[in-house]
Amino acid sequence: MLTKGDDFPLHQSSEPIAFAGTDRNFYDRYFFNGYSPDGSVFFAAAMGFYPQLGVVDASFCVLAGGVQYNLRASRRSGGERLDLSVGPITVSIDVPLEVVTLHIAPNEGPLTAELTFTGRHFPIEEPRFIRRNGTRLFMDYTRMTQNGRWAGWLAVNGRRVDAGSDWSGTRDRSWGVRPVGASEPQPPPEGNFNQFFWLWTPCNFGDRSLFFHSNDDGAGNPWNRRAVIAADDGGVERHFDAATFTADWQARSRRIATMTADLGAGRSLTLTPTGPVFAMSGLGYTHPVWGHGLDHGPEVAVSHDSMAEAERDWGNPLAMHVQAFVTADLADGDGVHRGVGILEQLFVGPHTPTGLAGLMDPAP
Repeated sequence: MLTKGDDFPLHQSSEPIAFAGTDRNFYDRYFFNGYSPDGSVFFAAAMGFYPQLGVVDASFCVLAGGVQYNLRASRRSGGERLDLSVGPITVSIDVPLEVVTLHIAPNEGPLTAELTFTGRHFPIEEPRFIRRNGTRLFMDYTRMTQNGRWAGWLAVNGRRVDAGSDWSGTRDRSWGVRPVGASEPQPPPEGNFNQFFWLWTPCNFGDRSLFFHSNDDGAGNPWNRRAVIAADDGGVERHFDAATFTADWQARSRRIATMTADLGAGRSLTLTPTGPVFAMSGLGYTHPVWGHGLDHGPEVAVSHDSMAEAERDWGNPLAMHVQAFVTADLADGDGVHRGVGILEQLFVGPHTPTGLAGLMDPAP
């Protein structure tokens, strides 16, 4: 099966580009978020290819006025991996690793947009994510992350908001293996995972970016953790492999009230959520109908819905995986820097150091 990708020097095996190994859970994904300086407007977008499932899906969401508006779309891919459009959502790679544009065409829902992301630094390659469940490969993927500035506009119900030069955000690209599509009919003998602890904190400061993430097991041992400070315009990239963190919880929930990361060498990061949370189910994460890689039939499928602030409270399964806008204080070698960023949180099962117990019991 030949596709447009075969005319580019991108092959990694003797197979045509359409064939991505043999694992049905292989995926190739874009993610974006962006926000106004005070976090009053937040948007996020994603597009995922699932070559073995023959599906590509995409989403675009805006959080404004306390309401989260969600646009989702899906189609069958036919093996083509260079058609970066799904329904009204299109991604344009203007300058690889530097400039990307989101186009949200007029549709039957309330959202339209034309937004261009320009990276502040060369993308960060995170440590490879590999996790097994017994003998079954659960995750094996690479992810690159990049902070940047946004330009352009978005509109909600015809009301246009311009993204000024002070709008910032983050994008990532990940590819490899993670659970996608319909549930597997035969889980491993050990059963499916019932513990997953994930933190991600991309932050934008005046002349530098910071990334901290941690995947921990139930005892609190990190199986993938890294902190990076990246200077703008090709400056030094500093990695901190021994970073640690502490968290204080919001009452009767598994949401963080404040978090501090000790990067080592006298450097630390303090994050404080200051606005409403964004539910990642808007982008398909853990969504029962619009989960990643699900087949919606031979025609392009498009869906619109919204979530009020109360619907994104702790306790709603569609709001267990969230991103919260935060103020960030970075104590670096040359002083304390104030910035903004995102605290992404997904906590299932126990995590001894932070006091989490049970499957979804609130923090003590």
